[in-house]
Amino acid sequence: MNVPRNIDAELTLVIPTLGRASLRGTLAAVAAGTRWPAQVIVADQGRESWIGELAAEYRNAGLAVRHLPSTATGRSAGLNLGIAAAATRFVAITDDDCLPAPDWIEGLGERLRRHDPALVTGRVEAGEGEVQLAVVTSREEVIQRRPSLRFDRLSGGNMGMARALWQSLGPFAEQPAMRTAEDGEFAYRALRAGVPIVYAPELVVQHLGWRDEPARNTQYESYGLSQAGFYGHYLRRGDAFILLRVLVHLLRSSRRWLRGTLHGDHDAARHGRAQVLGLWPGLRAGWRGGAR
Repeated sequence: MNVPRNIDAELTLVIPTLGRASLRGTLAAVAAGTRWPAQVIVADQGRESWIGELAAEYRNAGLAVRHLPSTATGRSAGLNLGIAAAATRFVAITDDDCLPAPDWIEGLGERLRRHDPALVTGRVEAGEGEVQLAVVTSREEVIQRRPSLRFDRLSGGNMGMARALWQSLGPFAEQPAMRTAEDGEFAYRALRAGVPIVYAPELVVQHLGWRDEPARNTQYESYGLSQAGFYGHYLRRGDAFILLRVLVHLLRSSRRWLRGTLHGDHDAARHGRAQVLGLWPGLRAGWRGGAR
C-alpha cells in the first residue's frame, strides 16, 4: 500500500455501497492518493462479509476504514448514515464504482477550506472505452450561485462540503420518488439557500461504466422517474421556477431522443426517451410524496 505524505485530519470520506466488487478499486485508489482522509466510512447496504474483511485489511495497513453496515436502502440513506457518523469538519463523497485521482483528497480538502461554506464538485470522466452518459468534462472553473434552468453542477460521486452545512441544509432526500435524483435535489436546495456550488475541474473522479445494456436501460428509466419526482416534489410547494425547468427538461430530453435516434446513438436515444416517458409518472409520484 502506498504510504501517503500526510493525513487530512479535517476530512472524512463517505462511500455508500451495495457490495459491488468495484469497491475494491475505489479503496485502492484512495490508498494510492497523495493524501489520506482522517477516516473512510463505508456505508454498506449490501451486507457482504467480504466488505468488513476488506475494511480490516486497510486498517491493518494504516488507512482508517470504518465498515458501517445498514439495513436501510437507497444511496441517500447510505450517505446520511455515513455523514452522521463522521466526526471531522469536512466530508467528501464518492461512490463504489468511482476511482478518485491520486490528488483528489488533497485538492478537495484545499478547495473546501478556501470556499467554505460551499458545495465543491469536479470532473467525472468515463472509464476507457465504456458507455457512460453521466460525465462532466469541462475544464473551466465555475462558481454557481443560483439554480439553473438546465441543470445544477453538482456531481454526486465527486463532491465535498462542511459537515455543518449538511446539518444546516438537512439530509439527502430519502423519498422513493427521488431515489436517483438525490444529488440534484440537494444541489437545488443548497442554491436556493444561498450556498454556492464550486466546480473545480482539477478534482477528477473516473466513473466506471459497469452496467450492460439491459441494466443501463433500467438505470435510464430510474433517472427519468426520479428527476421528475424531484420536480413534482417542488411543484407541490408552488415553485414556479421548477415549472420552467420542467419545460426545458422536456425540450432537452426530446431533442436527445431525436438526435440519438437519427445518429444511431442508442444510449442517448434511450436516455432521452426514458426522461420524456418518465416525466408524467415521476411528477405525479413526487407530488404525492408530500412537501418537506
